[in-house]
Amino acid sequence: MASSSPSEPQRPLSPNIQLYRPQLTSVLSILNRFTGVLLSIAAVALVIWLLAAAAGPQAYAVVQAALASWTGQVTLFGCTFAFFLHFFGGIRHLVWDTVHGFELRTIYMSGWAVVAASIVMTAVAWIASVYIGR
Repeated sequence: MASSSPSEPQRPLSPNIQLYRPQLTSVLSILNRFTGVLLSIAAVALVIWLLAAAAGPQAYAVVQAALASWTGQVTLFGCTFAFFLHFFGGIRHLVWDTVHGFELRTIYMSGWAVVAASIVMTAVAWIASVYIGR
């Protein structure tokens, strides 16, 4: 809290997150961090899947059954979306590193492009997996 006289109200030094409406830029920033953590956990799951494959048919069958369940499929779908959201968000940040795209209109356009590209590529990846799996 900032120091003030007793008659002045105490105000926070930084914006209170409860007072501000979330904006696309702040939501994407938070989601980028969240997807990074989620993808780290998914990488551990990938290692478990590879270890099960190396351990033999029974261990592999157990992990495959878990991945084939509806909860496994929802988790894989979420991880796919997280991957693309983090990937395209990273490309957006690389463009910003070149000191381009900082106009407010461009920031919002690139933010919505990240969301749209993530949705489209997640759908493409899952549709391709259905056709390949036949």
